[in-house]
Amino acid sequence: MTTAVTASESVARASCPPRVRAPLAMRYPALMVVPVGLIQMRCVPEPRENLDRALAGIEDAAASGARLVCLQELFRSPYPCQSEDPARFEWAEAIPGPSTEAIARLAAARGVAVVASLFERRAAGVYHNTAAVIDADGSLLGLYRKMHIPDDPLYYEKYYFTPGDLGFRAFRTAGATVGVLVCWDQWFPEAARLTALAGAQILFFPTAIGWQFDEGEAVDAAQHDAWETVQRAHAIANGVFVAAVNRVGAEGDIRFWGQSFVADPFGRILARASSTLLVECDLELVERVRRDWPFLRDRRIDAYGDITRRLRDT
Repeated sequence: MTTAVTASESVARASCPPRVRAPLAMRYPALMVVPVGLIQMRCVPEPRENLDRALAGIEDAAASGARLVCLQELFRSPYPCQSEDPARFEWAEAIPGPSTEAIARLAAARGVAVVASLFERRAAGVYHNTAAVIDADGSLLGLYRKMHIPDDPLYYEKYYFTPGDLGFRAFRTAGATVGVLVCWDQWFPEAARLTALAGAQILFFPTAIGWQFDEGEAVDAAQHDAWETVQRAHAIANGVFVAAVNRVGAEGDIRFWGQSFVADPFGRILARASSTLLVECDLELVERVRRDWPFLRDRRIDAYGDITRRLRDT
């Protein structure tokens, strides 16, 4: 079992993110310790400026030693789904396209893999909320298209996005095998389980979540705590690292709360972000924790057939 992580330590460049490491990380080969960068941003109306900010964040994280970097949900624009506005389909782009090509060039130049969440134009009238996984050599490993699409006040995503059709996937990057789930997906344990069963060691959750009504401090705190708790539970139940990266700042009627974080396979929060965050993830913990808590071994897969039904009411 590991001990708690040490306090953050400064890196050489003032503009670079703080680094957090666990003491056990130094006991294992360097190959098993993967520095993960989360780029938490405030978005502005101009997509090109947001892309430039994201590229600068990737640059800083890579300069600090990151081998995997994740951007927040739909990083290239303000969150588009607070209302149903057909003009916002103009914010979408093809994948591959200008944003993935710019990120791929930087990824190859800095030797860092990147998870980039984008408003994908797949075809005329068909759009997805999509995460592109770009490896450290600049190659596009594949896509994850958001499976669970909300339709709630100020989160009218069903107007914009077709549900994903690629399933729950894992991608073998140069640093680790990773899975990606997007925002609303984070509330569904089935999604995290299937992604972990595909081989993911780290689950990335690009996110856009905040407070949309003035319901008071107690409700605000409870909502944030629920969001963090459910993702920590995914880490524990599946024996994986979880990295959630949220946008931050007020946009329209939503106050995005930021507070991006990384949790280890025990569900412990290793660090929370105020901006860009760098956390060293010791992948040896995945094996160690699963040996001690063998939840995957003890699953009764013969008894779960009804999980594919809406309700067990007959």
